Amino acid sequence: MPCAVTRTTLQGMTHIPPPAEELRILDGELRQLDARRALLLTRRAWLIGVLHSAPVPPPPPPRRPETTAPSVQNVLLVLGGILLTVAAIAFTLVSWGHLGITGRAVVLAAVTLAALATPVALLRRGLRSTAESVAGLGLALTVLDAYALHEAALPGANGTAYAALASAVLAGVWAAYGQGLGALLGRPERAAARLPLRLPLPAALVAVQFPLLLWAIAAGAGPHTLTGALLTTAAFDTVVALRVSVRSVRLVAAVGAYGMGGWGVLAAGRLSFEATGPSAAARAAALLAFAAVIALGTAWRAPRVDLAVGTAVTGGLLLVAGLGGILRVSLPADWTVVGYLVCAVALLTVVRGPLPEPVRLGLAWASGSVQALAVVSALPPVAVALLGPAGWAGRIWSGAPSDIRAAVTAGTPWPPDAATAPLVLAVVAGVSVWALRTTQWRPQAMTGALVLGWATALVLPATLELPYVVGLFALGLTAATAVAVAAYARRAPTAYTATALALITSVSLSFLSLTSRPATLGVLAALTALFAVAAVKVRPASVWASTSLAGATALACAAGAAAGWAPAHTALLVLVVPCGAALLAARLDEPGTTTAVEVTGSVAGLVAVGLAVTDPPLLALVLALCGVIAAGTAVRADRRSVGYAATALFVLATWVRLGSWGVGAPEAYTLPVTVPALLVGVVRRRRDPLASSWTAYGPGLAATLVPSLLTAWGDAHWLRPLLLGAAALLVTLLGARHRLRAPLLLGGAVLALDALHELAPYLVQLAGVLPRWLPPALAGLVLLAVGATYEQRIRDARRVREVLGRMY
Repeated sequence: MPCAVTRTTLQGMTHIPPPAEELRILDGELRQLDARRALLLTRRAWLIGVLHSAPVPPPPPPRRPETTAPSVQNVLLVLGGILLTVAAIAFTLVSWGHLGITGRAVVLAAVTLAALATPVALLRRGLRSTAESVAGLGLALTVLDAYALHEAALPGANGTAYAALASAVLAGVWAAYGQGLGALLGRPERAAARLPLRLPLPAALVAVQFPLLLWAIAAGAGPHTLTGALLTTAAFDTVVALRVSVRSVRLVAAVGAYGMGGWGVLAAGRLSFEATGPSAAARAAALLAFAAVIALGTAWRAPRVDLAVGTAVTGGLLLVAGLGGILRVSLPADWTVVGYLVCAVALLTVVRGPLPEPVRLGLAWASGSVQALAVVSALPPVAVALLGPAGWAGRIWSGAPSDIRAAVTAGTPWPPDAATAPLVLAVVAGVSVWALRTTQWRPQAMTGALVLGWATALVLPATLELPYVVGLFALGLTAATAVAVAAYARRAPTAYTATALALITSVSLSFLSLTSRPATLGVLAALTALFAVAAVKVRPASVWASTSLAGATALACAAGAAAGWAPAHTALLVLVVPCGAALLAARLDEPGTTTAVEVTGSVAGLVAVGLAVTDPPLLALVLALCGVIAAGTAVRADRRSVGYAATALFVLATWVRLGSWGVGAPEAYTLPVTVPALLVGVVRRRRDPLASSWTAYGPGLAATLVPSLLTAWGDAHWLRPLLLGAAALLVTLLGARHRLRAPLLLGGAVLALDALHELAPYLVQLAGVLPRWLPPALAGLVLLAVGATYEQRIRDARRVREVLGRMY
């Protein structure tokens, strides 16, 4: 500030407010600061809440390598070994001709020795994977050495024979190389327990697969020798797989055993199948036996039970195939299955020897498999014998054939080579009982033997071409035997199976008897009697009783047809069955049997109705007789509901009779319904006073009143409406007298409609005479009157409703 300014001047320029004013100014500034601070604190709290409620983004997952270091190492080493091998092959095939003999030998020898020696140094440094790759290159170079040797020094040698020799030498060299590395490294115990390199020994085992086969091909051997070479190689692989502890070697040996062995088994099986003489079949059998020895030896020494059982099954099947092939060429064509079956049965004798349990189980399964196949081969004639008789349904009583085979082949031809089917079935049945008699499978074996024995009895008459009558007796005896087995069986499955077999046989026998009248009547009568006896002696009685009644129904139909009766007259004979069923059911104590008998009798009644449907008078009689039977059944306390069926049958009988007489009046059809219904209603009201009149009398009254009213509206005469009105008036008065709602309303409604029908012509005439303004005027007056007395009408309507409500 300039020095010339005086103190007086400074005092005049400086404005200092008074203390009170300055205090007021300070207080205002502090209030503004507090407000600003509160606003900032509020904003701060809101921002903190937003940050806490917002989801925190997860940190990005750390990047992981997609592969492991050992995997990368192995890929690189394998790829390097492959590239070196390809380079060696290219050098041998392309650049070989540019070098002399000495150069070729030096180059191959140097490279091969270097490749085979390098893994030793790598193993000493602990580079096992690299050593594996280099060793693989060395093994590949030895193959190229063998090829180069043939091309350079032995160009004229037989290529196949040289390949066989080379593969054998290479196998030995590789095996020695793999075993020798452990000794060379100074750790023989490791060489025996865990090989330094995993590749040489499996590679040697792969090379072993070819020498025998290639030598046989080079020598021009036949198919038997080639098959022997395959099986011998498979035997060597099997021994290695069972005795060597190195996992990689065992795996390669197992693959070789399955591959070469499977190839050899297929070849031996084809030779056995194509053999035309005993000599060729014997040689094929020897090969199959050799394969079986390999499989059984594997089963004997297998470390696992499942492997032992599986190979034992294979060995057993191969033995059966070989021995059965010899029998096949020695026996007629029909006995081929029998030959194989005999071998399978003979195999069961071996099972009882001193064998390990897995081997014994596998041989048993092999024998059972062959027996099952034999049974399957015998099923076609069984199917023909069972289903063929159904062809007679289209030509009933056309004449009995000469023998039973001609009868069962009415619709299907007899299968070829089926002469030994009964023998096969019988042998398998006997063997199953004999072999499993002391095991836990004995019940199942007995049931299976029962089915096989039944199949044998079913197919035997047709196989032997027995006379027709003899065949019928044989099948009838089979059904009777099945019934006897069901009667005396101790186990429920066997009894049920025997019951089913008896029923199936009876159906087939019934169809088979349709060739002539005497046969049909005799067979149906015998079956009816047989099942009637079974219903008394055998459980479940319901099945036998129903079957006996069904047979009686068929017998009645057949008897009527044989007598030359019309179907409607035969229906009267069929009604004997439901009548007998009703009488029998009344004497039975078992509910299940009672129900079965009644149901079968009802079905027989329906059959009778179906037979009589073409003759209305007889149909009415049949329906009435059925109603009598139903009414007799309804007498029993537990069958009261059958009374409704009896009533319906009586009504239907009445309707059919009226229709046959040409009656067209509906009252003739409805009154037979109304009268019983009203009687039932009266009885019900007496037993249950609280029962509604609609339930007791409504259906009966409506059954006649409604059809009559509909008919009266189309009737031009006066008699029907008059009678209907009188009847409706009577019903209405009775309803009013006894205070019953249903008669009162039904009768009143019908009476009103009937009166309206009678007055309708006069109303029409009156409508033509009156002026057109009169109906609207009358309607208006009615509305005024109703409106004027609305409250009174409502009161009167309530009273009417109360009166009706007090009625029943």
